[in-house]
Amino acid sequence: MNHGQERVDQHRGLCIGSRREFLWQMGTGFAGLALTALLDDDGFFARHAYGGTMASGAGDPMSLKSSHFPTKAKSCIFLFMYGGPSQMDLFDYKPELQKRDGQTVSLEVRKRDVKPGRLLASHRKFARHGQSGLWCSDALPHIATQMDKLAVIKSLYADSFAHGSAMIQMNSGRVIQGYPSIGSWLSYGLGSMNRNLPGYVVMLDPRGGPISGAANWSSGFMPAAYQGTVFRATGQPILNLASASELTPEMQRDVITTANALNAEHMAARPGYSELQARIASYELAFQLQTTAPGALDLSQEDPRTLDLYGLNEPKPDYHPLALGPAPFGRQCLIARRLVERGVRFVQIYHGGGHQQQNWDAHYGVEENLKIHCPEIDKPIAALLTDLKQRGLLESTLVVWGGEFGRQAVVQGDKDGRDHNPKGFTYFLAGGGVKGGTAHGETDELGHEAVVNRHHIRDLHATILHLMGLDHRKLTYFYGGLNQKLTGVVEAEIIDGLLA
Repeated sequence: MNHGQERVDQHRGLCIGSRREFLWQMGTGFAGLALTALLDDDGFFARHAYGGTMASGAGDPMSLKSSHFPTKAKSCIFLFMYGGPSQMDLFDYKPELQKRDGQTVSLEVRKRDVKPGRLLASHRKFARHGQSGLWCSDALPHIATQMDKLAVIKSLYADSFAHGSAMIQMNSGRVIQGYPSIGSWLSYGLGSMNRNLPGYVVMLDPRGGPISGAANWSSGFMPAAYQGTVFRATGQPILNLASASELTPEMQRDVITTANALNAEHMAARPGYSELQARIASYELAFQLQTTAPGALDLSQEDPRTLDLYGLNEPKPDYHPLALGPAPFGRQCLIARRLVERGVRFVQIYHGGGHQQQNWDAHYGVEENLKIHCPEIDKPIAALLTDLKQRGLLESTLVVWGGEFGRQAVVQGDKDGRDHNPKGFTYFLAGGGVKGGTAHGETDELGHEAVVNRHHIRDLHATILHLMGLDHRKLTYFYGGLNQKLTGVVEAEIIDGLLA
């Protein structure tokens, strides 16, 4: 132990010496030295590197925190349609597009790429549903029965025509990697309601994950404890929950407690080393998961009628080789309900994986794409909304649906495909604090660009935070010399039209 302490002291001396050298280089003359010394005493340089750890308090980044104001929503389920679903074929009915099918118009189909194209009308049939009379196409007959629960925003826009950067922006507010995802911001701002389960869970499509990968659920420059925990898409969501050794639970508990104590002693000499802090938390969580996760993930405990409701008993269809049917996504939606029921803060489910028609990227035929994917999500999402409502959980659970962008009004290729379109697309929200049966905003008469009540996705992020009880202007993290925000430096506004 003396040798170990000696190494710690040597390390501390090197750190102090490096910092003094840095401060000396920062200053020019006695005035500069005085300034940097004052900044150092004030903790400026420590906050620069380790703001979140210091802000979270007591060395426990996942401790439960108070919201900025009272709110109904305690958890959020984000249903992410990877690839970009076609708004004019699902919720954004455009009679003018139907009338002008086949006409040639000039539209921006990629960034600064304006060229003539042939208008492509939707082959779907639209109708008004529920007391609200919201439009929904026949591609989603089960969701159509839930329209009175939904707040549909049809006037979102984003900045990127490319999947990777558009997905990262939708998840983190930026088009580049390295920034915390929205689930990390919620974990940072609110903490965990159940220390025996991850606070932030991600589930991927069995066909593969999103093109920009783990950056979509990264904690960025925040402590690693705030990143998403990925559950497997097939088989057991979490591997190796059962101990393979001869250790009893009591013995295992003693080993982990001892390891955590040694790690805590090591970390005390390295304030702000978030990876170690997250590792300590992960050991503790892994131990707790051995007793709590099997119960949370065991769908055999569900009533058979509930399994049928989510489509879990439906076989894989044979109408298309890429189609999975509702069972895989239904299973994930049911797990999501069980997780928020147990206090998990944020669950994100990605539907669509791989490339082209394996996800919602309808370059090679929008009708084929809809026929593959709509039956996979339609019954499970309607079941999730119904199930949450029946259990009294919908008011405390915010449900968000959408992708990284929408689709174009003009045809692409020779198979009636639709290209990417970030200039105007649709999302819907339901649950905690949302005004159900509401449509907000409009795209132009062709469904190409948001024109009425236009909202950048930073406004969507501000609204989600607001519904979860967080002020997007106050939820900040000091990094890189700035108080960073999910919504960035451009002023964002809450979309009041979506709020109850």
